[in-house]
Amino acid sequence: MTTKCIIVDDEPLGIEVIENYLIQLDGYEIKARCKNAIEAFSILEKHEIDLMFLDIQMPKLTGIEFLKSLKHPPQVILTTAYIDYAVESYELDILDYLVKPISFERFLKSITKYAKQNSGSQQTISATTTIKNVQDYIYVRADKKKYKILFANILYIESVKDYVKIHLINKRLMVKTTLIDFEQQLPSESFLRIHRSYVVNLNHITAHTLKDVEIGEIEIPIGVSYKQSVFEKLR
Repeated sequence: MTTKCIIVDDEPLGIEVIENYLIQLDGYEIKARCKNAIEAFSILEKHEIDLMFLDIQMPKLTGIEFLKSLKHPPQVILTTAYIDYAVESYELDILDYLVKPISFERFLKSITKYAKQNSGSQQTISATTTIKNVQDYIYVRADKKKYKILFANILYIESVKDYVKIHLINKRLMVKTTLIDFEQQLPSESFLRIHRSYVVNLNHITAHTLKDVEIGEIEIPIGVSYKQSVFEKLR
């Protein structure tokens, strides 16, 4: 049985993170992506929705205000950059409360909770939904386009003010997000933060010293506070 979902967030990145996570799971269909409560209300009027990912901080009508206005809301997972709303939100009988940046592991805990409540038993996510075998890409927005990027093609990611520069095998992309937010969407077994400004793909490291790692002819510095974790991973 397919779970029909909508994602409600005024920030495109907030929608993309949840979207990227959901498309890695079998049994979950994204019916709509809404940038405000008005759009979400229209979707709920027309479609039967099982699960709503709802951002709290939105203009005009907040997520909590919107939720209070619904007579028969679907199950709700709230998303927010702040923890201040936790008490008020749980009074609304929500399913879960995710604080941004949202890691895939934390997201799966919410999905497991949803699956358990709707399966009638204490099944885990492995029994109620299946993570797709191919979890090898991510979607990003750059140059007014939406790119599908294979993780295997990423050499390293660099923080540049309010952007990250994604260095790929055959090109570079500038994406408006923070390094910490982008890092949360990467598989931890393949990517490692080695500096406050750099995340590298471990599979592309060709050599390393006490001061830097090399990806081909590119030398990337290792931050002092990251050295222990880097050397533990590389040894």
